[in-house]
Amino acid sequence: MTADQLVAAAIKARSGAYAPYSKYFVGAALAATDGRVFTGVNVENASYGLTICAERTAVTKAVSEGALEFDAIAVVTENGASMCGACRQVVSEFVARQGRDIPVYFADPTGAYSETTISALLPGAFTPGSLDD
Repeated sequence: MTADQLVAAAIKARSGAYAPYSKYFVGAALAATDGRVFTGVNVENASYGLTICAERTAVTKAVSEGALEFDAIAVVTENGASMCGACRQVVSEFVARQGRDIPVYFADPTGAYSETTISALLPGAFTPGSLDD
């Protein structure tokens, strides 16, 4: 799947976000190595600590359906912002398991995006291997 296709999937997903408090709607699309794409949205809660980000929703959906290896993730916000630290950690868990980095695309609703990697976003991540050290 191309970056543009993955960003388009995240843009489409974003329309389903539940953000009545922040009004900050986020969509994510996660490309599994087996060709499937898992989308997610942010789901806010009046008890703010129970809110889940779009990226973690996509990862949770993927894992619940047996996908544990990923090729890329796209995140769409109103201003093309980066993912939070918790999402970086969750995605890095699976990147570390597969032994290779993946691209991350941050886009706005027009589809304009920037590209980075999980390791660039979270250098020195705490990974499954950290438990063995």
